[in-house]
Amino acid sequence: MRMNTIRPAAGSKRARRRVGRGSGSGLGKTAGRGSKGQKSRAGGFHKVGFEGGQMPLQRRLPKRGFVSPLRELTAEVRLSDLSKLPIAEIDILALKAAGLVPAAAKTAKVIKTGTLEKAVKLSGLAVSKGARSVIETTGGTIAGEPIRPEKTPQEKAWQKNLAAAAAKPEKSAKTEKTVKTEKTAKTEKTAKGEGRPKGDQAPAQERTKD
Repeated sequence: MRMNTIRPAAGSKRARRRVGRGSGSGLGKTAGRGSKGQKSRAGGFHKVGFEGGQMPLQRRLPKRGFVSPLRELTAEVRLSDLSKLPIAEIDILALKAAGLVPAAAKTAKVIKTGTLEKAVKLSGLAVSKGARSVIETTGGTIAGEPIRPEKTPQEKAWQKNLAAAAAKPEKSAKTEKTVKTEKTAKTEKTAKGEGRPKGDQAPAQERTKD
């Protein structure tokens, strides 16, 4: 075998399709585009999913759920998983070595699921409130927790407005009932003419005998 004798495998290379080269080529005259219409013109095309102006399928279907872009970078670890490990000092590398979290995970959080009966020393792992109480009760320690990112000004303002709305006193049903009763009594007095001054009272209707 020599360099000048090397050829591609049979059928792996095909000649470029040359359109508009006569009727004998099979793609002459209209070059396989048919006659007339938008698709036969130069530059005439529809974007993917276009349905002639009708609401396309990708917009008719409803959206459901939420998929976090960080799902492959974060992992959850149960308390029962920690109890199965033969070591007492646990970090993200130990969890990866044991196969409890994916190799691509950058952070892991311990959640309160299952039981833990031995003291463990966690470092560099996030811990939920419930899991923290269980770990500290069994004599374990937690060190080097990941720092949570600071909230943006927009998030702080939204949280402040939410707290203000929750603290705002609402009218009780009893108060509303009392106000409604007072309004009804006042209306009835006005209709009878009791609440008006003596000069403003309407004259009584005189009855006439037939």
